[in-house]
Amino acid sequence: MNKFFKAVAAVALGTVMMCGFAACGGGEGVGGTDAEGNKIVKIMVHVDESTAEGKAYKKRVDAFNAAYKEQKIKASITFKARTTGVGGYESVITNKFAEGTLDDIIAFDAPNCAAYADKHILYDISEIDPAETQSKFYSTSLNTYDGKLYGLPIQESSAGIYYNKSILNAAGVDVSSYTVDNPWTFEQFEAVCKKLKDAGKTPLDLQLYNARDEMAPYLLYPFIYAAGGEFTSADGLTATGYMNSDKTKSGFEFLKGLVEKGYTSNAAGPVGATDFFDGKVAMYLSSGWTIPDLDNKYPAVFGNHDRNTWGLLPYPMKEQKASATGSWSFGITNNGVKDKSAAKELLLWMTSPESSKVITDATGMIPARTDVETNYAAGSPEDVLMQQLSKTGKARPATVAYPNFSSNFCSVIYSFATQQTAATCNLTDVLNSRTNELQAEMNKHSKH
Repeated sequence: MNKFFKAVAAVALGTVMMCGFAACGGGEGVGGTDAEGNKIVKIMVHVDESTAEGKAYKKRVDAFNAAYKEQKIKASITFKARTTGVGGYESVITNKFAEGTLDDIIAFDAPNCAAYADKHILYDISEIDPAETQSKFYSTSLNTYDGKLYGLPIQESSAGIYYNKSILNAAGVDVSSYTVDNPWTFEQFEAVCKKLKDAGKTPLDLQLYNARDEMAPYLLYPFIYAAGGEFTSADGLTATGYMNSDKTKSGFEFLKGLVEKGYTSNAAGPVGATDFFDGKVAMYLSSGWTIPDLDNKYPAVFGNHDRNTWGLLPYPMKEQKASATGSWSFGITNNGVKDKSAAKELLLWMTSPESSKVITDATGMIPARTDVETNYAAGSPEDVLMQQLSKTGKARPATVAYPNFSSNFCSVIYSFATQQTAATCNLTDVLNSRTNELQAEMNKHSKH
């Protein structure tokens, strides 16, 4: 994801410019009817068919085909799992767009919406999707660009600090008073880490080993907002004075300090990706998708759906409350197929209350729609995530230069991702350099 317009798109979009949208679109593999006279609509998703999420998508596509049999509309689903990271999936999108074989509907990571819309990969659905339907979603902000709507959320996300209750209890750490309305401060968060380390425990996994992937921006950007920082101007076209501001720097300094003091994992170890699940780490920063894993996959440490063994805490704050939001969305593509009626029906079906319920039941994420019944128990991990979403959630920056932002954010994190590099990292220089690169990319774009 982080550099998908640097390498692949240079070739892909050049091809588009040569052949033109009409020539490229509607090529082999898109549009048309089958032998039974069904109008074919194709959808591509970013997961493997064998996963719980993949099975949920397939279930809803099968239900669509049953419901639309008399209307002679038939959907087919393609699974392009991110086996080589998110960037590999983004490359598939840009390649298929250039070749004229892009599916009628694609799943896409919502922060990339502006970049896709600017490159005409996504189709404007402002008139297709009724305002009443749009109002049923918690947020469509990341799916808008230049005042137009280009996608609808599949599910919502929120993240927090998972913790092993037995490890914290053994170290004499009490976190019971910290809630979404009364979160811990940066100082209190660091004090807990120190107490755990002094007790001989590994305090925290911030997943810094994912510092070359979108996971780093997604999980870590709230710390910058919590410090009062920003990344871009409101229109997403200015980074100078935002990404390298003093308050933004203070957020990164807090993360850097956690690494430098040995409180958290780093890019070179010593903490492994499954160490929290194996009971070797006290706390773990992750999203809602971790809930099904803790409930079902690690009985030796967390029992079988035993919520007495673990809990979930909100993000800490400094100047303001902030938490992660925004996940994947479905959008109709500019693939040259002029008749979007079948794609419209499938888009609304896959983002309906019924689909939202089926998909989030499988993934552990939060429904994207306000009209989906959740019934989360008060104080439960799901309730914490829902409260964060509604009270403190703040999206990643909506900018046409998001792929470049993501890459530069990861570069900042990687600059202090080990104790050795954290000790020598000059954040002022790093942030100025990364901001200059991002600003140069933003200067290539203008509002249309």
